[in-house]
Amino acid sequence: MINREFAIIGENIHATRVFLQKGKRIGLNESGEESVLYKNANGESACLKIPDHFKSTQVYKEGRVKHFMIAIQNGISGTVSEQKAGQEYILAEIRRQERYGSTFLDLNVDEISHRIEVQKKAMEWLVQFYSGVAVIPPSIDSSSIEILQVGLEQYEKCGRPQGNPMINSASLERIEALDFVNRYDAHVIVTAAAIDGMPSNAEQRIDNASEMIEHCLDKDIALGRIHADLLLFPISVDQEFGNHYLDAVRGMRDRFGKEIRITGGLSNVSFGLPMRRLINETFISLAMEAGIDSGIINPVENRIDRVRSLDMTSQRVKIAKDMLLGKDEFCMQFISSYREGILA
Repeated sequence: MINREFAIIGENIHATRVFLQKGKRIGLNESGEESVLYKNANGESACLKIPDHFKSTQVYKEGRVKHFMIAIQNGISGTVSEQKAGQEYILAEIRRQERYGSTFLDLNVDEISHRIEVQKKAMEWLVQFYSGVAVIPPSIDSSSIEILQVGLEQYEKCGRPQGNPMINSASLERIEALDFVNRYDAHVIVTAAAIDGMPSNAEQRIDNASEMIEHCLDKDIALGRIHADLLLFPISVDQEFGNHYLDAVRGMRDRFGKEIRITGGLSNVSFGLPMRRLINETFISLAMEAGIDSGIINPVENRIDRVRSLDMTSQRVKIAKDMLLGKDEFCMQFISSYREGILA
């Protein structure tokens, strides 16, 4: 499967995404106001002002900035200048994700507000704006069935200009999301979550995902429209999490052949560790060898062309690989190597 076309679900247009206040992406605009620094769609330096109301939030007080939350809130505001600022910021990311090979772009507004009506307004606005500027189809993403439907309906009203959308996601605890797949002629991510929680090993992942696929087939959803997310968790939490995912990929590929797509949030594996790009790209290579042909990733940071040419015999990659395959207890060899400068 390693040479099959890889489907990328770009993960960045998501209200949970954060920058650290002390990081290089936060600075001052020309008026001396704290802002998110970025390159606009034309490659020019630009700023997204951090509004005063955001500075009263708990996340800001903890030293983090949810930049897409700010951009989307600007978009649904009543102020023309704020709307324009939000649009320009989101457009810049759409162009970056497209340039680096995304197949779909994930749109998620869940953390905009605890109020469902605000979430609906935000999803409607985001999908409408996206439909007018993007090249590739959206992946409508939410933990709420209502918000999924709002996004899909809005995309339909816009005339589906980028083609068939994706639904992220359906699971055993919300099978009703599958009803949208044929209604909106969509692709779908089905997850390996159980009704009562997350899977604890490869076998449970295979069983849960297989049950979801059977539900898809019962609803006449073609295998080619299914992306099975086998749920990858951070290796820093349990050294076997990488193996659980890889073994599940092999089992699903053996069971269903090459028609379905196998995917996952592949950058999850490196959470809490240094040298995240090295870890992610080493793991993506291992996962492609095991049989994945799709990924929920940021292709700007983890480029598939770079993954395909990764030297798996180099010392730094071998150290990362040993950790990812459960051969480095508590990730200590990897962390020691990082501190010694071996992974640089």
